[in-house]
Amino acid sequence: MRHFDVEMSDLQNQLLDMVGLVQKMIQAAAEELVSRDPNQIDIVFSLEKEVNIQEIVIDDKCLKLIALNQPVGADLRFITSAMRINSDLERMGDESLNIARMSLDLIEYKEIEPLVNIPKMIGIVQNMIIDCIKAFNTSDSDLAMSVLSKDNEVDALRDSIIRDLKTVLTASPDADTVQRVTDLMFIAKSIERLGDHATNICEDVIFMVHGKDIRHPRV
Repeated sequence: MRHFDVEMSDLQNQLLDMVGLVQKMIQAAAEELVSRDPNQIDIVFSLEKEVNIQEIVIDDKCLKLIALNQPVGADLRFITSAMRINSDLERMGDESLNIARMSLDLIEYKEIEPLVNIPKMIGIVQNMIIDCIKAFNTSDSDLAMSVLSKDNEVDALRDSIIRDLKTVLTASPDADTVQRVTDLMFIAKSIERLGDHATNICEDVIFMVHGKDIRHPRV
């Protein structure tokens, strides 16, 4: 096997390792939110440091692969897609940290009536992430397309959660409720952004496989 091929395989494995870190961050943040466990934020902080380091390492590897090998065609698409996916994964880590921080704030207050759509939304997004990375790992553009179709479902759940929270606030507009509702609204938006990043990765997979940019189909 050529040295370049080995390096490309290593790049793919490094991205998959980063995915594992991000998935652990999301799971810890979700556990903190749902179970009101403040200890989970320490896990999120620790993993975020690893994700940030890994982002720099992967970007550096991609730039060196381009500079030293001058790849073209499918190889170049793979490397450029890897750089964009790397950025989306790091931003997923940031959103997980945002969720963890707001969940820690929520623990200080009495729990609002359980909002079943938040755990449901988290579950859909986690499955989207699993599928988008599987699509990347196997160059499966059909699977990537199926993930894109779930984005509207996530958006609808976010909208439903925000409507429910507005109803809670109308019924009890005291300062504590305002704070709790605000935190939960931001959490819902952060979860929705996780889904957006998953769809970005799927768009990169389609570009990587077919050389077709579908990010702005109407442009």
